[in-house]
Amino acid sequence: MKTAILFGSTGLVGRHVLNQLIQNDNYSKIKIFVRSSIQINNSKIKVIQTDFNNLEKYKDEIEGDECFFCIGTTKKNSPDKNEYQRIELDIPKQVAQIAKSNNINSYFFVSSGYANSKSSADYLKYKGLVEEKILSLGFSKIGIMRPSFILGNRKEFRLGEKIGIIIFKLLNPLLVGPLKKMRSIHSETIAKAMIKLANNNIDQKIFESDQISDLVK
Repeated sequence: MKTAILFGSTGLVGRHVLNQLIQNDNYSKIKIFVRSSIQINNSKIKVIQTDFNNLEKYKDEIEGDECFFCIGTTKKNSPDKNEYQRIELDIPKQVAQIAKSNNINSYFFVSSGYANSKSSADYLKYKGLVEEKILSLGFSKIGIMRPSFILGNRKEFRLGEKIGIIIFKLLNPLLVGPLKKMRSIHSETIAKAMIKLANNNIDQKIFESDQISDLVK
């Protein structure tokens, strides 16, 4: 029986990861790290209210078999440039470093399609830099998810994303060959793929959007 560590359990992908972990008999304990206290009635779950400005304080809690990192933000929600960098770059790199120092074997990260450390776009650059950090740490098992447009029920209404959903549903069948990695993907599919990777021997480390979907077929 395994212990899973989850960052981002209330987010679009993270809440599906949590549900998958609860349902999976391979896990006896799930540690979730959250900013605000939440009530979850499940004997597997340990809720750790976390000051993300002082992650070293929780180093002893970041221990287990597998770490799932699903935290992300937008520039609209984090307009301050330094705060945006902290959430998208500094926190995931620090969590990965602590996880490795605590001998966690497996690390799973929700990145982005076209992540690239040399990109001129901050979002893609930060995701790429985090990917490089995770790969350099040498975890026994790594799963870097690079989804394209993510479908799912978000807590807040975003008109642009509602329009995007309609557009991608029309475009998906037309995206073939090298363009398949641009296909939209449901948040639950990403979560299922991460759990499958965690519990099977698959050598691949980075998965584009279409490859994530293929994992759960």
